[in-house]
Amino acid sequence: QVQLVESGGGLVQAGGSLRLSCAAPGSIFGVAVLGWYRQAPGKQREMVATIAPWGTANYADVVKGRFTISRDLAKNTIDLQMESLRPDDTAVYYCNSRQNPLSVYWGQGTQVTVSS
Repeated sequence: QVQLVESGGGLVQAGGSLRLSCAAPGSIFGVAVLGWYRQAPGKQREMVATIAPWGTANYADVVKGRFTISRDLAKNTIDLQMESLRPDDTAVYYCNSRQNPLSVYWGQGTQVTVSS
């Protein structure tokens, strides 16, 4: 079992910034794809950004150029820096760890609300 704990959500005005952080066991950083997903009301959960064990990042088209995913190996966190936030970024954001199809874990989620 991998425990993931998100923090950093909140309410922000459009155009503002937020930084999400996910605390994770240090043992997974070299073996799992780590990422952030989000789910807005009435919509399916979608990938926001992922980062591979070797450091390659991947972003959804709608957040490219605005969001940055990173790992802090000293603090054992996966961070998501969000800039130029828009109302349609409003969602519950989930941290994810995926080592193989049988080893997929989710955090409890953190709410991000962007007001217009």
